[in-house]
Amino acid sequence: MSTYVYGITASSHPALPKDMTGVGDPPRPVRVLKQGELVALVSDAPEGLRPKRRDLLAHQSVLAEAGAAACVLPMRFGSVAPDDDAVTGVLAERVEHYQERLRTLDGKVEYNVKVSHVEEAVLHRVMSENPEIRSLAEANRQAGGGSYEQKLRLGEMVVAAVKARESEDAADVRRALEPSAAAVSVGPESTGWLASVSFLVERDAAEVFLAAAEDLRKSRPHLEVRVNGPLPPYSFVEPGPAEPAGTVTGADTARE
Repeated sequence: MSTYVYGITASSHPALPKDMTGVGDPPRPVRVLKQGELVALVSDAPEGLRPKRRDLLAHQSVLAEAGAAACVLPMRFGSVAPDDDAVTGVLAERVEHYQERLRTLDGKVEYNVKVSHVEEAVLHRVMSENPEIRSLAEANRQAGGGSYEQKLRLGEMVVAAVKARESEDAADVRRALEPSAAAVSVGPESTGWLASVSFLVERDAAEVFLAAAEDLRKSRPHLEVRVNGPLPPYSFVEPGPAEPAGTVTGADTARE
């Protein structure tokens, strides 16, 4: 039977509760695979696993409970290996990488910040900052709306200005929050968000980071700022020299 992997930690990690369960219906018992100074938190992998809410929460619950006792490197939801031997083989091959990550991430959590524009507010800001757009808009208004070409030109100018603001605001968000974080990971571009950035934050500094995020929200009314966390540091478990043979890593569903 294939093996589902929740996370990796040091062999010195305190013992897990005997009745801990994970994904599946019925939930599979979570167990520990030891290889030298590392262990993997695993269970049997259910067939046909899909990112249903119940299983997403089960994955997160295992990581939250284990991570409360000591640092755990979280695997993405849906990380499956062919069997237990494949998992311990990867631990042996990548021991130095995982040990370095455990040292670096100890005592830290992830906050994911997604930012989008408030449409009316950003349009007002673009108009106030761009005299040429204001002038053309006023000329069109006085001309009863303007010709098709004038409307088209105004629309193109507004779209270009908003697009430019997206890049500026994404950089602004990072500048505002980066001083409160130990590391930053910029997510891929996504429809609906002008920025999706993950920040690695010391647990003891979480209040400082959240205060900075709240200041950002209040001082930039044209931005919608959504903070998700604290999370296991999914975005900071950097890949090792090679991907584990036979391991399938699921999408970043558990962090959303």
